[in-house]
Amino acid sequence: MGRIVAVCSSAHKGERKKNIEQGILVPNHGLEGDAHAGPWHRQISLLALESIAKMQAKGLQVGPGDFAENLTTEGIDLVSLPLGTRLKIGDQVIAEITQIGKKCHSRCAIYEQAGDCVMPREGIFVAILKGGPVQVGDRIEVLAP
Repeated sequence: MGRIVAVCSSAHKGERKKNIEQGILVPNHGLEGDAHAGPWHRQISLLALESIAKMQAKGLQVGPGDFAENLTTEGIDLVSLPLGTRLKIGDQVIAEITQIGKKCHSRCAIYEQAGDCVMPREGIFVAILKGGPVQVGDRIEVLAP
């Protein structure tokens, strides 16, 4: 079991997200008010704090939201979870993993600075099956198949 360390949102695509501490995850949509939300397979993105630490070890001054992830987690090995895995976030939200990693069509600012970026390999994307509130400190757990 892990926990949420940041809930991040941005008004526009292509910009770093800011930690807003809490939000509403809407079924078949994503994080209310976020530019990337919508009725597609990548409704919200998750990235582990442990992945961000790898970039910090390369000397980058980065933190939650800088990779445009919606939820920054800690204590759960996101990238090892197979497609179709369901996650319980907080007390109500149920999400399903729909994509692991992503192809970057252009080099982001982080790649330009470090020559690498963890989001294409270690970020995961989910669809929201059952919505509800999410906030920093909420548990995130893998549900039995």
